[in-house]
Amino acid sequence: MALLAINIPAAIGHALAMAFAMFWEILWALILGFGLSAVVQAVVSKAEMSRLLPDDSAKSITKACALGAASSSCSYAAVALTRSIFKKGANFTSAIAFQMASTNMVAELSIILAVLVGWQFTVAEFAGAPVMVFFLVILFRNFLSRDLLEQAKRQAERGVQGRMEGHAEMDMSVTEGPLLKRILSEKGRTAISHYFVMDWAAVWMDIAGGLLIAGALSVWVPEKAWQAFFLTSHPLLAKFWGPLVGPVVATLSFVCSVGNVPLAAVLWSGGSTFGGVIAFLYADLLIIPILNIYRKYYGMKMSAFLLVTMYLSMAGAALIIEFVFQALHLVPHSHHAQIVSASIRLNYTTILNIIFLTLAGMLLVRFFRTGGPRMLRMMNKKAA
Repeated sequence: MALLAINIPAAIGHALAMAFAMFWEILWALILGFGLSAVVQAVVSKAEMSRLLPDDSAKSITKACALGAASSSCSYAAVALTRSIFKKGANFTSAIAFQMASTNMVAELSIILAVLVGWQFTVAEFAGAPVMVFFLVILFRNFLSRDLLEQAKRQAERGVQGRMEGHAEMDMSVTEGPLLKRILSEKGRTAISHYFVMDWAAVWMDIAGGLLIAGALSVWVPEKAWQAFFLTSHPLLAKFWGPLVGPVVATLSFVCSVGNVPLAAVLWSGGSTFGGVIAFLYADLLIIPILNIYRKYYGMKMSAFLLVTMYLSMAGAALIIEFVFQALHLVPHSHHAQIVSASIRLNYTTILNIIFLTLAGMLLVRFFRTGGPRMLRMMNKKAA
């Protein structure tokens, strides 16, 4: 018992130290990603989304993916915004395509992926996302009945609250004048600072949760346990198993948005296949709290329909990415991620963190000087 009492605090301390080291490793990337996302949101109006997505044509689906890539990476905000534009007349299939793109094609995700697990995963994430959306559109066209869609529409119009409703409704975009002038204007800089802080407020719990879980798993779960789970002793079978089980792990992790990237790094270091990691990343929209929000927004039947069709789309896209990247020799040979060697020392990461923390401080000052706290309180009140 004495040995156990000594080891438990030591193990917890080791996990917390790893979690903080990982946070330090990706901090500059988080600030850069959220900064770029804030700039894009400041010049892209949400008010036009419903008008731009009238049907499920290739043109509308392409626009949906582009708008999703230009939005916030917060999964809860994306889900809330999707319901909002659906209520305003957007095609349901295009709206869901927007939702999937908004959590899989955003700048902050790609940057952090490159930092923690490698540029190959960033390329795979972006290459597979359109494939995933394509599969989803095919499934919707063949299996989404008019009756189920009408039931979902009636439920959506009831306006049952989920999470991040205020964040989804907020639109401070500057749409008049040349792009650079809009960004550098007083209104543009204020909008950028507000979106930057609001996005952090929306996802900080997911980031913290992802880092804590990743830190614990990287320290506490033996390498042999990961290898057994991912069937590493059966390479061919593992290629099919990874994309199938990746979304299941994501569903049970309760972590979404960019918070699941540290977990993805743990899975890769533990022996998951390339496609398994990609499937895990795609499935942040299938975590249990979001499935419950689907139920509130669209009803139980549509929630189940979304679960099945999204899972099939994610697993299918990840499986294709697995074999395509293998054929192109783009799958990393070493199952090594930055997460397993994260530490705080004076290097380029520390220098970048200092630079981007200074930038974040400037945005935070403007946020406080331009009524940001009051808007944040309003956002939280709407989301309650």
